[in-house]
Amino acid sequence: MQFHPLTVQSRTPTPLGDVRLSASPLGLSGLWFDGQRHQPEAFLDGPCAWPVDDAHPLLRRATAQFHEYLDGRRTRFDLPLDLSGGTPFQQAVWQALLGIPCGATTSYGALSRLLERPLAVRAVGAAVGRNPVSVIVPCHRVVGSAGSLTGYAGGLPRKAWLLQREGAVPVASGGLGPGTLPLFAGEASAAAGATA
Repeated sequence: MQFHPLTVQSRTPTPLGDVRLSASPLGLSGLWFDGQRHQPEAFLDGPCAWPVDDAHPLLRRATAQFHEYLDGRRTRFDLPLDLSGGTPFQQAVWQALLGIPCGATTSYGALSRLLERPLAVRAVGAAVGRNPVSVIVPCHRVVGSAGSLTGYAGGLPRKAWLLQREGAVPVASGGLGPGTLPLFAGEASAAAGATA
């Protein structure tokens, strides 16, 4: 994954652990939970780390919107994004993720069909897992074909928390198993009986 050479970063505490955010001159380029798989560790810590800029206007705005989302006061983000660090295929997957509304989910199989790559379910899954802007680019809204919670680079407990916060998983039911998560509009019938 490539990042803009003028990228800066900041950190914010959240109920789900500390989060790192990064911004390039083109837009928000990263949001990672501490310990998240596929985060660019060399750029977050150590001698090659991006400069910390807690006063950066976009990082401040992204931090504020992210906390509003976590507090249940925001369902959509209004931020410029820089997703140019991925391959063209990854960027296409990440753009498709932006179409999944808050409170809804889709499957990896349905996402691959939406991208007109029905045989590329594993490749789509890998691209979803490499999403550099967690939550804001809502990779947590992709679930198994029967609605089961499957891989999340930030960890399944965080994925469950995020989906419950959005109302996609009934909080009281504890139901995180197959069939508990609705697919987003237009994909329910296509995904019926499909495997991811």
